[in-house]
Amino acid sequence: MATVDECRQALHDLAARLAENADAGKKIDLDRPIAARLTDLRTAFHCRLRGGRLIDIADGDDPQAKIALITTSDDLVAMVAGRLDLARAIASRQASIRANPFDLLKLRKLL
Repeated sequence: MATVDECRQALHDLAARLAENADAGKKIDLDRPIAARLTDLRTAFHCRLRGGRLIDIADGDDPQAKIALITTSDDLVAMVAGRLDLARAIASRQASIRANPFDLLKLRKLL
């Protein structure tokens, strides 16, 4: 099981990777609060996706999040590291995403 610190670092790594590709993200009109809920640690993180960037990463859940990723700590770390494909994780029920279908289509372009 990954630790809370490892999960936090994974989210910051993802934010850095998205920032490198921010020019592509500016073409995607998506400004949404996001929550990453880790079932095995019984904890969550929240942030905001704006202009293709993840900003304001913080501890704690956001019940108002328009996009929520629900997974385990190990799977989150593996997805960010590229060892686990998000689509496969969803198909195998290792992860789920709760979001508006239109947001999912836009989100796909970023990933």
